[in-house]
Amino acid sequence: MDRQYKRQLLVLEQQRRTINRDTINPEISFDKIEDVDPILSMVAEVRASYLKALFDLANNREGMPGAREIEQLRELRLTYRELVEATNALETAIERGYITLAGEVD
Repeated sequence: MDRQYKRQLLVLEQQRRTINRDTINPEISFDKIEDVDPILSMVAEVRASYLKALFDLANNREGMPGAREIEQLRELRLTYRELVEATNALETAIERGYITLAGEVD
């Protein structure tokens, strides 16, 4: 890679960080990292529900699971996956400095 190209990539990265921080940070505010605990608890509860449903399905079935049972399991999986993706997006935003704790100085 030539120097100009590398410089352009660095400028692009800096612009991306600034725009994301300026857009996201005003929308999301918390004082300490423990303020995300309700999010983490919600994800854990949904994960537990999904896994419990699987165990319940296996332990209470006669033959193959029915379409209704599979649909219920699918809904739990979709909910779980969506919450995990959202939590991962939050983690990335924090890692990249798009969201700062209220007491932090930029």
